[in-house]
Amino acid sequence: MLELKNVSFGVEGDGSAGIKEIIRDVSITVPDDKLIVITGPNGGGKSTLARLIAGIEKPSCGSIFFDGKDITGTSITERAKMGIGFAFQQPVRFKGIEVFDLIRLATGRKITAADACEYLSAVGLCARDYINREVNSSLSGGELKRIEIATILAKSPKLSVFDEPEAGIDLWSFKNLIEVFEGMRKNISGSSILIISHQERILNIADEIVVIKGGKVCASGSRDDVLPGLISTDSAIKECTGVKKGGDLNA
Repeated sequence: MLELKNVSFGVEGDGSAGIKEIIRDVSITVPDDKLIVITGPNGGGKSTLARLIAGIEKPSCGSIFFDGKDITGTSITERAKMGIGFAFQQPVRFKGIEVFDLIRLATGRKITAADACEYLSAVGLCARDYINREVNSSLSGGELKRIEIATILAKSPKLSVFDEPEAGIDLWSFKNLIEVFEGMRKNISGSSILIISHQERILNIADEIVVIKGGKVCASGSRDDVLPGLISTDSAIKECTGVKKGGDLNA
């Protein structure tokens, strides 16, 4: 279980502006066996929150706990070893590293090419076309995104964090992405999934939804309680979220 307790984060402002707060006194619990989606308007602090959970950034105050242990000061590497997997909004390119090597490193054990191909197939990639490709600029953003998700599947972390996984992928890939998350949701036992997203179809598969606006939690609860307010045309909650309908990635 992941717990954020009164977490805040700020950066130096321009000139004499002082500290600019991005995350403000946020408390969130991500229970085991749940798929949680964090949504809200652009610039509201969602991706910063994901980076705080992953260990890329450190809170200016507050605490983060994972399975009861205070991990506030630990690095992204230490958190990965504890079982926190993180998929970037813009996947990292690794010149000189092949896809097979990346998946093998993610598993942390010796695997065969056939094993790696299963993970690639799960994200809709033809394994023989990608297994020996370098993870570099020859791959499109959508291809990199799916390969990164394949590494998360291979790692099988206790907590999987996805920062706007739909970013930069086409509509066909998005449909496949939903199927991947639905599959993960069915086999979530003993772990949890946290997704940062605007997309209604991703919100539809959540167990719980957290809405972040201006660095603060402005709504949270079960999907059935929160989602109707997000998609209602006259909802005050909708006004603060920027939720995108259906699978329209250009909405």
